[in-house]
Amino acid sequence: MLALRTLSSPLPLSSLMRPMSDDKNSTLRDVAKRAGVSRMTVSRVLNTPSRVKADTIEKVNLAIQELKYEPNIFARGLARGKSMTIAVAYHNPSAGYLSEVLVGALATCRELGHQLFLEDLSDIENLAAGPLLASRFEQQGWDGLLLTPPLSSNTRLLERVHNAGLRTVLLGRQQAQMGFSSVSFDDEIAAYKMTAYLIDHGHQDIAFIRGTKRDPQSARRENGYLKALAAFDLPKNSSRIVQGDFSFKSGMEQGHRLLSLATPPTAIFAANDDMAAGVISAAHRLSVDVPGKVSVVGFDDTEIASAIWPTITTVRQPIADIAAQAVQTLHDQRDMPSAEVTLISDVQIVERMSVAPRKA
Repeated sequence: MLALRTLSSPLPLSSLMRPMSDDKNSTLRDVAKRAGVSRMTVSRVLNTPSRVKADTIEKVNLAIQELKYEPNIFARGLARGKSMTIAVAYHNPSAGYLSEVLVGALATCRELGHQLFLEDLSDIENLAAGPLLASRFEQQGWDGLLLTPPLSSNTRLLERVHNAGLRTVLLGRQQAQMGFSSVSFDDEIAAYKMTAYLIDHGHQDIAFIRGTKRDPQSARRENGYLKALAAFDLPKNSSRIVQGDFSFKSGMEQGHRLLSLATPPTAIFAANDDMAAGVISAAHRLSVDVPGKVSVVGFDDTEIASAIWPTITTVRQPIADIAAQAVQTLHDQRDMPSAEVTLISDVQIVERMSVAPRKA
């Protein structure tokens, strides 16, 4: 079974229940209230009773009987572990990244018979600061959650999810956090190899555009860039390292800034493809030839890398594979949750038209 919905407030598990009496006003909230437990606990009794105490299961089942409710076919499938409802929570300025996540997650959900939901947490700063977020998670009745960057590094969010007892896999983290499993790519070695690639093409003045502040992926990519400079005896120039936020707009702004310098760099390494595309847009506006005057590279190999002109040389991050592995991890840990760390380290540089040897 497969359902893809973009929901600001996804349907609670009460939508999976059908009344067996004439009382059409009864809800899952009533079941929880009658049993003296939370709606999340009712969800666990229905979906994963092995995680609930026997006396609590008895109270919930008694409340369901008294209210004359029974799970519908889909909910019974959940209770037997045949199907899971998995939410992908996102707050990412790169539409290309999210698209790739969905490709991998959807394919694996289809294969395993799970349902996939989308949860937009663009208002994360307000939600994570108060009880509203925990309430939202409690109402949904999800079996599992995939947290994409930068949400997977938001400590307050992770605490809320942990307190809600929701099985979660973090994308883009290279270590387990609060008992959650993680699946990520070796960003540092990939960025090292991309920087070395530019150096091999004769570039020694290479600028770097960071991604979102405090994002571990962005930090690892910057570390790889700096380690490559050091390995080739090239000095670090702080003025060549500028702050973006993974968006096209920030790439355009920082690209304009770098290319307007009296002595601009000969190459610009953006921490993702959206920002690299923004740099190329800025170059077009300034009548700076790419790659004749400046080479531009990105990271991720999302759709925009091959859609813009010139097409972008980039690191291929297997985003869809990472998302697929994250869903598989949730599936494998249905009955025995554990903290596993999966690191994908196969680095591939996709050569296109945005890089040329530095002219003497």
